[in-house]
Amino acid sequence: MKTTAAANDSGKILVVNKPAHWTSFDVVKKIRRVTRVKKVGHAGTLDPFAEGVLLVCLGRATKKVAQLMELPKEYVAEIQLGRETSTLDPEGPVVKEAPIPAMDEVRLQAVLRRFIGELKQEIPAYSAAKYQGKRLYSLARKGKDIPRLFKTVHIHEIELLDWGRDWLEIRVVCSRGTYIRTLARDIAGELGTVGYVRSLIRTRIGQYRLEEALSIQDVETQSKRTDDGGV
Repeated sequence: MKTTAAANDSGKILVVNKPAHWTSFDVVKKIRRVTRVKKVGHAGTLDPFAEGVLLVCLGRATKKVAQLMELPKEYVAEIQLGRETSTLDPEGPVVKEAPIPAMDEVRLQAVLRRFIGELKQEIPAYSAAKYQGKRLYSLARKGKDIPRLFKTVHIHEIELLDWGRDWLEIRVVCSRGTYIRTLARDIAGELGTVGYVRSLIRTRIGQYRLEEALSIQDVETQSKRTDDGGV
């Protein structure tokens, strides 16, 4: 059952379907405005190009943000092969091109299995991670030299959903802090080419699924109904 937004401070967790081209903070600002709840936060940032499940906590529920962020995440990602962008997503310019070796499903499955388990991932230059107190994306946009930074993550599952000559579609279940953009680049590298994430949907955080998520319009409609005295 979808969760109804309400203009009170009793505490709610909204499962929101973040639209592509919105930042996670854009969603928080919008929900704060339409619900008129002052204390609003989210549990787990999604990149602007990505869409899908964003947990938005209202009122007393903001105390659960840290706990919610530890839940495993599930994504469906399309990986474009043969080209790599500066941001490892559709928003950056192409910086590398490489031929794509012949592939078959047996090889693809074997490569994907190599990424299951604990991984040491390189943090993308265009990310919100900090170096010397500065956001990496801010340094990258200014052309500053950024050292290679790494973090340890855990990939619980990878499933090959579909593929073509120059693309893959995969489902990934992973730990907090996993960069699907880095995973896509590294999978492409194991296949002998380059790549980036051309689309990304977060389908689940813990038990909270995309099927139950509210659109931004849903939140507005339900908030208005509450204001008007509806259920």
